[in-house]
Amino acid sequence: MTMASEQQVKKYLAHWFQLGKKVLLRNGREALLPQPVMQENNYSWAFEKCWQRIMASDSGDCYLEGTHQSIQELLTSTWEITPCARCSMPVPMIHLGVQQGPCPCNDLGNWPNTEIPSPRHPVDSAAHIKKICQRLDRNREEN
Repeated sequence: MTMASEQQVKKYLAHWFQLGKKVLLRNGREALLPQPVMQENNYSWAFEKCWQRIMASDSGDCYLEGTHQSIQELLTSTWEITPCARCSMPVPMIHLGVQQGPCPCNDLGNWPNTEIPSPRHPVDSAAHIKKICQRLDRNREEN
C-alpha cells in the first residue's frame, strides 16, 4: 500500500464537491465549494483556486465536511484513497492503525443514488476517442 498522492486527494475532493460537500478551511471558520468542479477535460479554475487555498500555509487544518482527517493528513504516508464499501465514492483509509470516522456519505440522506450520474474525475475526451478509433482500426485490420 502506498500513500495518497496529491492527484488522488484532488480526485477525492472533486467527487465530493460534486455532491455538495464543502471543504472547511482555517479550522472550520471558512467553507468553500468550488463550482463548477470540472471544465471540459480538466479541473475548473474555481477548483484549482480552491486547491491552492487548501495548500496555503495560512489555511490551517482543512477538512472535507463530515470527515475527521485533514487534507494535510491525507497527504502523509498513513493514508490512502480507496472506494467506499457502501457507495463506491473515494474515501480515505488508514493503513497503519485503526480507522476513525465514517465515509463522508454517512450524512447524505440521498446517497448512494443510482438514479443520477455518479460524480467523476476529468476525462480527456480526445484521448478517449483516439483509443476507440485505434481499437476500431485494429479490429478492421484483423477482419
